Amino acid sequence: MQMLTKFESKSNRVKGISFHAKRPWILASLHNGCIQLWDYRMGTLLERFDEHDGPVRGIAFHPTQPLFVSGGDDYKIKVWNYKTRRCLFTLNGHLDYVRTVFFHPEHPWVISASDDQTIRIWNWQSRSCIAILTGHNHYVMCAQFHPKNDLVVSASMDQTVRVWDISGLRKKNQAPTPMSFEDSFNRQSQADLFGSTDVMVKYVLEGHDHGVNWASFHPTLPLIVSAGDDRQVKLWRMSETKAWEVDSCRGHYNNVSSAIFHPRQELILSDGEDKSIRVWDVTKRTSLATFRRDHDRFWVLTAHPELNLFAAGHDSGLIVFKLERERPAYQIHQNQVFYIKDKIIHIHDLNSGADQEVLSIRKLDSPYVVPRTLSYNPAERAVLVTSPHDGGVYELYHLPKNLSGSLKEPSDESKRGEGQAALFIARNRFAVFDKVGQQVQIRDLSNNPTKSFKTPGQVNEIFYAGTGGLLMSTPTSVILYDIQQRRISAELPATSVKYIVWNADMSMVALLSKHSITIATKNLKQVCQVHETIRIKSGTWDDSGVFIYCTLNHIKYALPQGDSGIIRTLDQPVYLTRVKGKTLHVLDREAMPRTIKIDPTEYRFKLALVKRQYEEVLHIIRNSNLVGQSIIAYLQKKGYPEIALHFVRDPRTRFELALECGNLDIAVETAKTMDQPDCWSKLGAEALRQGNFKIVEMAYQRTKSYDRLSFMYLVTGNEKNLQQMLKIAELRNDPISSFQNALYLGDIEERVRLLEQVGQGPLAYLTAKSHGLTEKAESILAQSGKEESEIQLPSNACELPAVPKPLVQLEDPNWPLLTVSKSFFEGAFAAEASNTSATGGISGTAAPAFSYDENVTEGAGDWGMDEDDDLGIPGLSSKTPAEDDLFGTPEAGQLDLGQGEEDEEGGGWDVDDDIKADLDAEISQAAAQATAEFVAPTAGTNEVAIWSQNSPLAVDHIAAGSFESAMQALNRQVGIVNFEPLKHHFMSIYQASRVSLSPIASNPNLFSPIRRNPEESNIRSSFPVVVYSFENLKSNQLQQAYRLFTGGKLVAAAAQFKQLLHSVLFTVVANSEEASTVNELIDVCREYITGLQLEQERRGASGDPKRALELAAYFTHCQLDVRHSQLALRQATKQAFKLKNFNTASQFARRLLELAPPKTVADEARQIQSVCERNLKDEIELNYDQYNPFVVCGISLEPIYRGSPTSTCPYCRSSYKPEHEGKLCTICGLAQIGVKASGLRIMI
Repeated sequence: MQMLTKFESKSNRVKGISFHAKRPWILASLHNGCIQLWDYRMGTLLERFDEHDGPVRGIAFHPTQPLFVSGGDDYKIKVWNYKTRRCLFTLNGHLDYVRTVFFHPEHPWVISASDDQTIRIWNWQSRSCIAILTGHNHYVMCAQFHPKNDLVVSASMDQTVRVWDISGLRKKNQAPTPMSFEDSFNRQSQADLFGSTDVMVKYVLEGHDHGVNWASFHPTLPLIVSAGDDRQVKLWRMSETKAWEVDSCRGHYNNVSSAIFHPRQELILSDGEDKSIRVWDVTKRTSLATFRRDHDRFWVLTAHPELNLFAAGHDSGLIVFKLERERPAYQIHQNQVFYIKDKIIHIHDLNSGADQEVLSIRKLDSPYVVPRTLSYNPAERAVLVTSPHDGGVYELYHLPKNLSGSLKEPSDESKRGEGQAALFIARNRFAVFDKVGQQVQIRDLSNNPTKSFKTPGQVNEIFYAGTGGLLMSTPTSVILYDIQQRRISAELPATSVKYIVWNADMSMVALLSKHSITIATKNLKQVCQVHETIRIKSGTWDDSGVFIYCTLNHIKYALPQGDSGIIRTLDQPVYLTRVKGKTLHVLDREAMPRTIKIDPTEYRFKLALVKRQYEEVLHIIRNSNLVGQSIIAYLQKKGYPEIALHFVRDPRTRFELALECGNLDIAVETAKTMDQPDCWSKLGAEALRQGNFKIVEMAYQRTKSYDRLSFMYLVTGNEKNLQQMLKIAELRNDPISSFQNALYLGDIEERVRLLEQVGQGPLAYLTAKSHGLTEKAESILAQSGKEESEIQLPSNACELPAVPKPLVQLEDPNWPLLTVSKSFFEGAFAAEASNTSATGGISGTAAPAFSYDENVTEGAGDWGMDEDDDLGIPGLSSKTPAEDDLFGTPEAGQLDLGQGEEDEEGGGWDVDDDIKADLDAEISQAAAQATAEFVAPTAGTNEVAIWSQNSPLAVDHIAAGSFESAMQALNRQVGIVNFEPLKHHFMSIYQASRVSLSPIASNPNLFSPIRRNPEESNIRSSFPVVVYSFENLKSNQLQQAYRLFTGGKLVAAAAQFKQLLHSVLFTVVANSEEASTVNELIDVCREYITGLQLEQERRGASGDPKRALELAAYFTHCQLDVRHSQLALRQATKQAFKLKNFNTASQFARRLLELAPPKTVADEARQIQSVCERNLKDEIELNYDQYNPFVVCGISLEPIYRGSPTSTCPYCRSSYKPEHEGKLCTICGLAQIGVKASGLRIMI
């Protein structure tokens, strides 16, 4: 039997705990007065409740309502609503500490036990006390309702357990029935004469020698279990008339805090102040298992009301655990599932749903240990079953041929052996793995060994890999091992793989770890990797090549290309066996075969899109309700915005998608619908990029961008519209705009007039004089009262620039576009729309069809056709009696925006709707061919995007620009939580991994990736350049840090070593030797940073000579270079000598001389040693023992001696005292102390 820890919290002492019946929540009441609500599945703290004054000892969830109740040392009972996160009311009445509180499973009652020697029952709806149970003459430590009967059990420090009958209370609180006046009078009189008869003591159980801490009922049997300070767990039995002690369970060696029955098995669980949890057999009253903690006493124990989970509260938090694995042992063969339930082998037919018991294996191992794996041999109709009992055993069974009749027992018990894993590898051979000896034996069906061999390394598990092959899981990789040739065929990096799942033809395999899935080929070539934040339980392959897997609360899918998503949620984990269409076959935790309905549309749609099976994509679009933001985002990401446009109804999203796929018609349509300035600005920019000046003109008109309009008319040579712009500027009283338009038109007189109008006489005169308008110039001069002789003009004659005139006036100013076919989907949608309109059928739910008109009619610069297009300029309206044409252009020149004739090409198939689904491929191909003259090439593969797919290294993800996945990898590998110091490293690597080339000025820069392996021609095998070379780190940066240390520049040296420690994260090595050297470099940086912290602290502790000497002594134990160790020892020797700690100084001097220092230093050390040896005493007692090996805590800077508990940094491996767990490491400044991590990966 083993304890499987599912969740553990760190907090103050936990005195009460309670599971939620449905949600993965647990309440913990703490000794410091706080109540914590945890999600034990995700490991997160959801809420804190702080209203009690003093320790909270009792806590309980309501079984159905969103309520919980708490009781504490402030004598108060509080009822809370966890949805509103507040206390609803407080029940007052107890006169001393409240020990426990529980809800009744049916009635609106709360029972409380208190040190005031009473038990109270409260109605939480009326908020009143309905019964006070008196009789105990000492503290009442516990009181609980029976789960089904009208009974209460209580435990007290008066050494008794009492059972109370509350049937009278239940009858009293039932709905009233009609009664006569006499009956009412008689009942009242009887109560007055004889006292309340609502609750009566039924039994008083005496047998404990000391106070009783806990008592609880069995959920179904008439049994009671109690635990007391006499270190015993007692079992009691009840009948209708009496109760008696059955037996005692002895084994605890301190007070027993609580004891409960296992809800599903004949077991008792108890915990106590001896820091242990014990499991007892109810029938034999013997101890089955003991689970200990090193430093924490246990105070409370509870069981989940529905699941096989338990929780215990101790001095430093709580632990959620279960006693055995709930994963059933099973294997799928063709359409049959072989599985074990209640120690019986079953065969379940997936087609018919028939289930049959085949063979009993109850003699395999302990009745409380679940079999671990099952391997089936169809040729010999044999099964191998393994169990973790006694370190691991296996047994070979031959299934009976005749399945009719009674359940068969195995006939031969000799085919049993020891081994952690056993599986068939051939028709008449199976492999047995001995994990302790790291050996694999090959045995025949008689259980005789035929060969054996050592594993190629540290192996945790073996799996089937086809005939004659094994997959071996190591802590860091998976090995494909050839048994015949006894060699490694392939190896794939994958951390701690627990399960593998082959597809039907064994061409693909999924490697399942705790939080990741690696999909690979049969030769272990990685295809993709999927990471999850929650535990992965099982998986199976779809017939289409999609891997379906489940986590604790979701069923998900993973495509071989790396895409993943959620299919549906789960209430409880299941184990997948087979998926057929929309039916998913599973085994639940009770080993019951079930089917779950799923919708495979989403992953089939994505798979068809990735495989370019466009007919399948079109069929799914037309025949399924596939909508949602995730699908739209996926289509955008994969470069299919035109398909995403088909799903969207929101105008803003349609507008953005239309711009992305260059569909200006739909963009104009949606922009008119929204009529917002930012939409018209974006539309103008996109239309300008495509050279569609008519839409640009409309967009500028809608946003009233007059300057842009004028410039566009200038570059297109439209003088007529420029003149109109000049008139508009005059009506707007905008002299700057008027002058600009006059400049564009080359109208000298107008420019002179404008300059005069705004009071710029000198500029007006200069303009007129320069352009030969002599009369006008003289007129200006006369008005100013000046004479020509007074004006000094430049004498240099120059040619004035002229406004360029268009050589040819184009009828259509739009750029000519290359005639290309619509995409497959555009053509199909357009064909469908044409068919619908031709037959007169209008669907109310159909998406807007793509209708591209390639022959846009010519225009002459119209402002637009909308009635509300009024510029709001006094004296000029955009509405004219004839038409909405500001410039008065003829009707033939108007711009037709999306209102021209529809392109009927591509919609000529006369197909009935009834058979449309059967002819999707033909319609689509015809639609595409009818509109096609030239198919534009598709975009190539982005090499940078491949880097993050090819490599598991964080530095390669950074180079690819995938910062988030890089941070997730670093957090997973070395527990990094503080990424701020790494920001400049991220940016440097990202920038250094590509070259920026500047083309012509109007185009953006071109980026070219720099490869680590330039000789590789296939971009799918490329990797980014290594920016942080390991050789450079070792030969340059490390030596620079050494020089700073030698020069006594402590701050600069510490910064340099920390910079080096950060840079190591991003280096890449080629072999395991370099990888080990990198680990040594990390150790060097850690030791130097620790030493520098000690020295800086010592220099700051000048007022405390004892502390300063201790820090100097600790510094001498840092693993430094010899010359630097000499500096530390020399300094410590002098410091100890000055403080007259002669014994310590003599030891430092001896250690210094052992390092062969220079002559002057050696002479000085010998002199100090000779003086100290005359009086080997220390004046100051130090916290320092040089003979007991120790490491220095990075926060407190105190020694942690060998054998003491420590927490370490997962990256730099610095040591800390346990109370600092969860804090940020002070040595590297990056990782969280005590976090479990898989280890830094720097090699592919």
